[in-house]
Order: sequence, then structure tokens, then C-alpha cells
Amino acid sequence: MILILDFGSQYTQLIARRIREAHVYCEIHPFNLAIERIREMRPEGIVLSGGPASVYAVDAPMPDSTLNDLGIPVLGICYGMGVLLQRAGGEMARADHREFGRADLVIDDAGELFAGFEPGESTTVWMSHGDRLEHMPEGWSVLAHSRNSPVAACRDASGSQFAIQFHPEVVHTERGRQILENFVFRVCGATADWTMENFIEREKVRIREQVGDAGVVCGLSGGVDSTVTAALLHEAIGDQLTCIFVDNGVLRRDEATTVMQVLGEAMSCRIKPVDASATFLEKLAGIEDPEAKRKTIGVTFIDVFEEEAKALDDVRYLAQGTLYPDVIESVSFKGPSATIKSHHNVGGLPERMNLELVEPLRELFKDEVRELGLALGLPKDVIGRHPFPGPGLAIRILGAVTAQRVAIVQAADAILHEEVRAADWYDRIWQMFAVLLPVHTVGVMGDERTYENVVALRAVDSVDGMTADWSRLPYDLLARVSSRIINEVQGVNRVVYDISSKPPATIEWE
Repeated sequence: MILILDFGSQYTQLIARRIREAHVYCEIHPFNLAIERIREMRPEGIVLSGGPASVYAVDAPMPDSTLNDLGIPVLGICYGMGVLLQRAGGEMARADHREFGRADLVIDDAGELFAGFEPGESTTVWMSHGDRLEHMPEGWSVLAHSRNSPVAACRDASGSQFAIQFHPEVVHTERGRQILENFVFRVCGATADWTMENFIEREKVRIREQVGDAGVVCGLSGGVDSTVTAALLHEAIGDQLTCIFVDNGVLRRDEATTVMQVLGEAMSCRIKPVDASATFLEKLAGIEDPEAKRKTIGVTFIDVFEEEAKALDDVRYLAQGTLYPDVIESVSFKGPSATIKSHHNVGGLPERMNLELVEPLRELFKDEVRELGLALGLPKDVIGRHPFPGPGLAIRILGAVTAQRVAIVQAADAILHEEVRAADWYDRIWQMFAVLLPVHTVGVMGDERTYENVVALRAVDSVDGMTADWSRLPYDLLARVSSRIINEVQGVNRVVYDISSKPPATIEWE
């Protein structure tokens, strides 16, 4: 495995993604991970991420001083470069000219890190720094430079420590994947054995060891994460698993029927449906704050789920579709995070019901979960479903949540999905949905003026949801969707399209 020490870079998860894509297992941990723990993990290589700090600052985050004594290959990226070079006796200082964005990197010495490049060759990389190297440590040599960075890449005399000023993990660095793979395979000697087939066999053994012959309950939402969690558990423990599907009243139109039909055919595990839509809508009445909506839905779900689960025999475990980004976000690079998204996990159930958690997906990114689902034999149309938030349409209805407003956004969302699928655009989009805005606008229908609701459409392109760009849907497709919504959905007289990227916006509106 490759260990990534996080110094707070916005790109740290991307480093892990690129290494995982090379079928090499890696983990992200805070920069101050104890050296004893690192020895126990026995990584084949260590990557020091970028970060917002400067290494010469008084309170600059630094790893254990004995890290370099482990004899493990190390790659320092951006801030990580400064850590390596300063520890080796070099000197970093604020640059006269900051370097942000694309830059031309010129290779001076290919070696192992730039294997496949020719000396003198130029390639585009992504820079994001305001510091520079004042003095090179003794024994280190330059591998590459850019116009504003005379030392954009370098290595020590042993050839096991490398420092680079640019970010190979972002897509803007044209051959960044090649550079990372050179480090992982050529320098560290890692093996590409991180496959879903291996993961399935290993995880089935782990699940059986954890739960024994006890019962496991799983909240099935119809989303990819919970579906794959249930499929993996069912393959591991069979009828010891019972899934509970709760209709909370803020799902997509006909979602309950679709989930029971599709998943009932795709998986042979027990699924217990519960229609609690009236209860949820009653609890949500009058609540407009997004976080209050999330908490209300979470608490109500716990109440409903607990009541249904208590009727089952010998249930001692709760299965959750916790993913690796959830795990990472719960621990910041400076220690425990003060805030975790309140809809990531069902936080109150294990304590109230004396249940232990089973989280078979906690090592995986979203795209790996989809790959796992296909390896488990789940239908492609189930695995390819767009992400759907835990609080459902409640956070796509800005303002109060009522049965009437739910019906409006359900109808608009259904039309959007129908038209996008018909245009063969569904699989080209990461996520799409309709949002009901808390504003009314003037319109004209027939010979009468109207004063009705506005619906915003959102469609984004992404790989993992960490960053996203708005989808360039064809104008004629948007026109059809708009026309149908205004003509078919009672109470809507205007449709707008969201062209914001993440960052600075988020994908969801609330």
C-alpha cells in the first residue's frame, strides 16, 4: 500500500484516486500520524500532499522528524516538496512571482520519476504555489524546471526521495498519472493487485468473521451505496441480512415502487418496505432551514427504522454504506473535524439499539463502489443511477416542505429524467435534478397573467462529486424539458438552468 500524509490540500483525495486507479491500494492519514503507526502499516511508499501553509511559517505542519529514517521512498508534492527539502537542509522562501494554473514543465533528467519522457521535453502541469526554493539541499539534483520554478522537480542522492512543485494528481497536468505511476511502480515497487474481485473475497471473509451467525439489518434507499452494501452482505451471509426500505415522502416520483421491483429482481435478499411518508411530511411541516430539515429527517428515520428493526430476530449489526470520502472528511489534517455532513451516516441507531456497525465500503471511492456493484452482478442501470441525497427532495425544495411542493418537484424531476434519457445523455452526466425555488414570477398563459413558481434545473459533470462542472446540455433538449415542465406541472411558469461549477458553488442547492 501507499500512505498519503495530508497537509490540508484540496487535492489530497485526488492523489488517492489516481493511485487507486492504478490498482494500488492507498490510504490518507493526517500529516502527524505517529511513526509507530506508520511502521505497523508497512507502506511501500509515502506521498506528502500539498497544503495551504508555508514550511517556513512558525506553526507550519510537519510530520514526525524520523519519517525519512524509515528507508521508505517518499514523494513530496508542492507543500510536501517544501517539507522534504527543508528537512534535508534546503531553504524555502516566498517567491517573487506566484505560480497558479498551467505551466510548461521542461524535463532536465528523466530518471525513474519521469520515465517515458525525453530530456528537454516540455509538458503541461498544474502549479499552485507562492513559495520557492532558495537553496538546494546538499546531494539533491534538479529533474525539471518551469519558467518561474528553476527547481520544479528534484531528487536526493539515494534516488528514493523526490520533490515536485506541481500537482500531478489533477487532470490539468497532462501526464500526471504517468508520473504518479512511475513513483508507485518504478520507485516503490508496488504491485497492481487492488481489484474488486480481490476486494470481494477479502471483504466476505471479514464480514463473516465480524458478524458470525448474528442478524444484520440494512437501510436500503435504492441508491448505489446502500444497494451495493446489501448485495455484498447478502453474498457473504445470505439470509442473515434483512433490508428495510423506508419511504420518507421526499423520494423521486414512484421511487418506492421502482426500488422494490428492480432490487427485488436484482437481489434475492429480504426487503421489508415501510411507507412512512405521512409521518415525515408531518415532522417537516414549517421547517425551512436546510440543516434542520436534514436533522429532522435523520431523527425521524431513526425512529421508524428502530421500530421496524426491533421486530426482527437476533439483529446485532447495522450495515451502512459509508464510503472512504466520508471517513476522510471525519478527520481533518489537524485532527477530528468539527463538522461532518449530518446525512452521511445514521448517527443515532447503533447507540439506541445497541447495534455494532458493518461498513464494507468504507475503503472505497464512489467509482470503486460502482465497479464493485458490477463485479457483484448488479444490473448496470442500477449501478449507473445518479447520486441521490439522504434528505431526498427536502433539500431540493427551498423553503417549506409540503405535499404539494413535493409533488411539483417530483413531476419536474421526472420530466427532466425522461427527456435526458430519451436524448441518450443520462450516462454522460454525473448528477441532475430539479430544484423548486421559494420565489414566484409573473408569466403569461393564454390570455391570463400568472404568478407562479420557478424551477431550476441542475446537471453536472464530475468523476466523484468532489469537483464538478455544469453539463453543456443541448439547447433543444433544455427547451423540451422547459416546455414540458411549464405545460405539464401545475404551478410552474418559469424554468432556469444552473451554470455554476463546484467550487465555488456546491452541487446541491441546500
